[in-house]
Formats: sequence, structure tokens, C-alpha cells
Amino acid sequence: MRYLKTLTARHNGDNILSTQWCYIDHCIQDYAGSDLMKNLIALFCGSLFGMGLFISGMTDTTKVQGWLDIFGNWDPTLAFVLGGAIVPMSLTWRLSKKIKKPIYKDTFPEEIEQKLDKPLIVGSIFFGMGWGLSGLCPGPAIAALGFGGWQGLMFFFTMAIGMILTPFIAKYLK
Repeated sequence: MRYLKTLTARHNGDNILSTQWCYIDHCIQDYAGSDLMKNLIALFCGSLFGMGLFISGMTDTTKVQGWLDIFGNWDPTLAFVLGGAIVPMSLTWRLSKKIKKPIYKDTFPEEIEQKLDKPLIVGSIFFGMGWGLSGLCPGPAIAALGFGGWQGLMFFFTMAIGMILTPFIAKYLK
């Protein structure tokens, strides 16, 4: 019961139980807040995504590198994973245009202007190089933290450092 009381207090945004962590320009709330249902749905979806990555073999670096080795010992099985992601997502985007209001929000996010520019191209090149060399991209790297050993942990931390340094490097290059 004590846990449920705390959860209720946290859900109502009790300032005693909530703190803020400030990082660069952003402050992050350290409590469930009034978006408890959104957070539970995000936890469920993230867990489902992680299980899908594990079951499909996306966390197996040799399988991913085999997919990328089109001139050698090519492993086409990850094409089914790719199709299993693209097909439902494209249907979801089409369906979301017909729905007026999402279930747990007031509005859908605004569409972002899609443009092919230098930061997108350079970022894609670096992403592809990292994926090809290591066999991991951010989602599977996080999913592999539980079983990836010290190599998985090292990859995760170097990936995180790269993500943190990217805005500073981008400002410097402009």
C-alpha cells in the first residue's frame, strides 16, 4: 500500500517527491508526473521493441554484418525484419492522417519538413559506418546491454559520448 500511495502522490505531481535534472538547455522531470499512462505505454512499447530486436537477431552483430556484406557471405534474413518494420509503420502513418485525435494526446505531432541536406547526409554516413563496423545501431545496442558483455557496454558508452558531443561538433562546424 505504501508503494501505491507514493505512486499516487507522484502521479499528482507532488513536488516533494519530484526533482529535476538539468542538462545543457533541458530539464528532465524525475517522476512519473501526470503522464503516468503515457509512460506505462512507452514502457510496454519499448519492451516489445527490445524483445523484437532480440528475437529477430538484430542484436547479433554477426547477423547484422552478414546482412551488410552483400558481396561476400550475404545473409538476407534481416530483410524480413526491415519489411516487418516498414510495412506496419507506413500503414500507421496513413491511418494517422485519417484519425482526428490520438488516444492519449490532444494532437498529433506536427509534420517535419523533409529535406536532404548536408547534416542528414553526413549523419547517415557516420551512422552507416558505425553500424557496419560494429554490427549495432542505437536500439539493438541498448537491448544488448543485458547480455553484450564488456564489448556491448563499451559500445554503448562510446555511442552515448558521440551523441552528447554531436551538437557541440555541429556548432563548431557551422
